[in-house]
Amino acid sequence: MPPIVLVLNGPNLNLLGTREPATYGHETLADVAALCGRSAEQLGLKIEFRQTNHEGELLDWIHGARTRCAGIVINPAAWTHTSVAIRDALVASEVPVIEVHLSNVHGREAFRHHSFVSPIAKAVLAGFGSHGYHLALEHFSQLLKGAAR
Repeated sequence: MPPIVLVLNGPNLNLLGTREPATYGHETLADVAALCGRSAEQLGLKIEFRQTNHEGELLDWIHGARTRCAGIVINPAAWTHTSVAIRDALVASEVPVIEVHLSNVHGREAFRHHSFVSPIAKAVLAGFGSHGYHLALEHFSQLLKGAAR
């Protein structure tokens, strides 16, 4: 059975493709999910791709990853800058985390420059668009191969 990587997306990403396309692009979340599915298949991973606008639901998914997932790729969206609860849940999951952002958050408003997730993440990808998700999965593949040695 291939290792499972949980790919989580936070609030408003369900509007991807129509919300601020100059910032986030024209791809939909379904397009990103399809890209992740293709990437996972090529890399020998299994993914579970999810999005929610409800913080408690995201926390429950993170808690569930603790015993069954090899890693978490997360785009916490606005919760990046506000949620200690998500940061604490990611630490408690005891699985490696990679933080992904479609846009370059450091080139945007000052409030977006702070992340509660970055200090506990193995890696942070920002500004690569949807390709950042592929890069995160590729990095997990490499990490897991190193762990198998």
